[in-house]
Amino acid sequence: MADTCGQVLLGSGLTVLSHPLMYIKVLVQVGHEPLRPSIGRNLFGRQVYQLPGLFAYAKHIIKIDGKAGLFNGLAPRLCAGTIGTLVHSRILQVSGTSQKAEEGSLQHVVNETTKEMIARSCATIVTHPFHVITLRCMVQFIGRETKYSGVFDSIVTVYKNEGVLGFFAGLIPRLLGDVLSLWICNMLAHLINTYAIDDSMSHTGEIKNCSQAVTGFFASMLTYPFVLVSNLMAGNMSRGNSLFFRKLPVGKTYAIDQKRFF
Repeated sequence: MADTCGQVLLGSGLTVLSHPLMYIKVLVQVGHEPLRPSIGRNLFGRQVYQLPGLFAYAKHIIKIDGKAGLFNGLAPRLCAGTIGTLVHSRILQVSGTSQKAEEGSLQHVVNETTKEMIARSCATIVTHPFHVITLRCMVQFIGRETKYSGVFDSIVTVYKNEGVLGFFAGLIPRLLGDVLSLWICNMLAHLINTYAIDDSMSHTGEIKNCSQAVTGFFASMLTYPFVLVSNLMAGNMSRGNSLFFRKLPVGKTYAIDQKRFF
């Protein structure tokens, strides 16, 4: 229990610190470019348009909403992080020890990865409604809306407009991305640690930890399209909540940027 509480506190602290970065990343993902690009040069000296960076984007948000504006959507994100940590920890405790297998063997990696996959998937499903609310709170900055102003009010708003399924918009690509990223990372790390790293080498433990970090970064790059699709589906209201069958309710008016079609 003490370990879980420590994980919750640490995770909450990191969430608060990283929230402005995630906020800006989400706005960029949905295509919001409020600042004009400047003319610069690439590595080969060719003139290119340079889009505003992190700090320029942050200054723009502060100019409009103040410093507190950088933390839009923080409350539901903290809820998601806390509940997700508790669910993840509980699932791992309930699953107990897996089948006995030699540590470091392929069977051991498969068993541990399967346990982690189940725990992560359960945590993702349970916390996805808060993830949707977080993204809605962020994305409404574009249209200067105040539709999603608090956790409880946002829950009521999503339910009234989209029903229960609205809380799970973008869930399928998010789950697929998490599962694929986990398996790619662990399998690649196992192959590297088994066939590329000699146990007789000095600092073997540090090298294996480094390989795990590198494969994790590589896996996140490969599965980034799933993250992008999930965020777009969850952040854009009434755009469907299935990866393959995206339908719009009849009788509603939708704003479309006609410049993209003409």
